[in-house]
Amino acid sequence: MLKTLIVILLIGVVISLFTGLTFLFKDTDRSDSRRTWYALGVRLTLAALLVTTVVYGLWTGELQFGTNAPWHNHDQPTEDRG
Repeated sequence: MLKTLIVILLIGVVISLFTGLTFLFKDTDRSDSRRTWYALGVRLTLAALLVTTVVYGLWTGELQFGTNAPWHNHDQPTEDRG
């Protein structure tokens, strides 16, 4: 559940980034447009929520640092170098 929320927030940040870029190009001739600033505000809010969610996941133990990635093999026996 938490990993899904992190992915959704990350996708939202990327969408907001490209939305702001689009507004920046479309509103170059309009000096009174604030759409780029609003997109920046949305992006900052989503990024803050993303960081908060990751910190919460690390704090509760649902997310972990270390060697729990899928490409780390935990099944291989270690060699005895004695």
